[in-house]
Amino acid sequence: MKTPSLKKTAAAATAALGVIGAARVFPKLRTQAAISAAHLATFASQKTGRGSGGMIGGLVAEKIDPEIMRNLGAGRPVAIVTGTNGKSTTTRMLATALKSKFSVATNDRGDNMDAGIISALLAGIKASHVVLECDELHVPAVVKRLKPQCLIVLNLSRDQLDRVGEINKVERALRDCVTENPEMTVVANCDDVLVSSIGMAAKKVVWVSAGAGWVGDSVSCPRTGGHVVHEGDHWYAVKSLPDGGEFSRPAPTWSVDADGLHSPQGEIELSLALPGRANRGNAAQAIAAAVECFGVELSVATRAVESVDDVAGRYSTIEVGEHQVHLLLAKNPAGWQEAMSMVDRGADGLVIAVNGQVADGEDLSWLWDVKFEDFGDLAVKASGERGTDLAVRLTYADIEHELVSDMVDAVKACPPGRVEVLANYTAFRDLKKALERLSAKEEGE
Repeated sequence: MKTPSLKKTAAAATAALGVIGAARVFPKLRTQAAISAAHLATFASQKTGRGSGGMIGGLVAEKIDPEIMRNLGAGRPVAIVTGTNGKSTTTRMLATALKSKFSVATNDRGDNMDAGIISALLAGIKASHVVLECDELHVPAVVKRLKPQCLIVLNLSRDQLDRVGEINKVERALRDCVTENPEMTVVANCDDVLVSSIGMAAKKVVWVSAGAGWVGDSVSCPRTGGHVVHEGDHWYAVKSLPDGGEFSRPAPTWSVDADGLHSPQGEIELSLALPGRANRGNAAQAIAAAVECFGVELSVATRAVESVDDVAGRYSTIEVGEHQVHLLLAKNPAGWQEAMSMVDRGADGLVIAVNGQVADGEDLSWLWDVKFEDFGDLAVKASGERGTDLAVRLTYADIEHELVSDMVDAVKACPPGRVEVLANYTAFRDLKKALERLSAKEEGE
């Protein structure tokens, strides 16, 4: 049996799927073959129910064409969003703002490593602009290939020590990346000590006061090791830099508070659909990037960001039986502190769920950094694959609780009414899917 040539196979698959628009034609046979194979893999993954296809296409494409990311991004303005917390939300906000003026490719499912980024570029192959969230460790390599117009750096704190390592290592890698790409504008949170160190290395920087609720990793200067003093909104290092300069909080040109957004163009009211102080900071950096780097009008960008009311179900409510389950994602000490401030203390129950899979980070020592507070009269359930670890932590925090390892059972064990859920990455993902299946089953009965 005669085997069709690679060229004919790629051409046939491409024609069948319609994956290459007239506006973006790739002359290299290898790139065309990679695109065709990626779309076929994504289609198969979705149709067989094996996954959303957010990564498989990218994995296949990169195996065929190692330069596929560079080829797909060439000629398009790119924005990259990174940081320990808030990447998905800020990316969604910035992409929404840019969509008021451009067509946008983005990884809105949160797949933020190489394969997910390639899949997003493939899915948005005809888009004029690209907005991507990127895992902190992957930023240098992605920047090298995509040459982004701007890099938005939100915050840096400890996260998945077994994978990421100490946070100062991440800061140095991002600082070097910024130094090596002087044409890239950095939109940096001046309230975060580590982010400020990165921004200070940039030739072009937009300083935003986006807030810093967690300062546990900002007690020393990342450049000298000297102690950092926090005085209200201001911070400074007691030890001078090697050149004799002071390491201190840069003066912002953008800032956000309870009254609204303060910009170089004046003040504007900010009424977000998403809860929490941290999301106001995310919005400020997204709007600043849209205006300063892409020329979107301030009022247009603000209204677009205000319309964002959901980020991969992270603030959604699912009705199951007698429970209205409100889901909150928390992945590290900084994220947990912010999420706990969003918990409705008047709810009828609280489920705290923790897994320890690879995607979560298998080292859960960070649980002891979280300042679990008084949850009032809430009926607290500790759950998840690592529910026992969590239960020990809650015991030491003097939080009365019940250990219910199965997450769905934990929800059902709460009194009828509103149930707040705090869960880390895979616990959130798995519980959300299980609750959606239950809810759909109940509606069908």
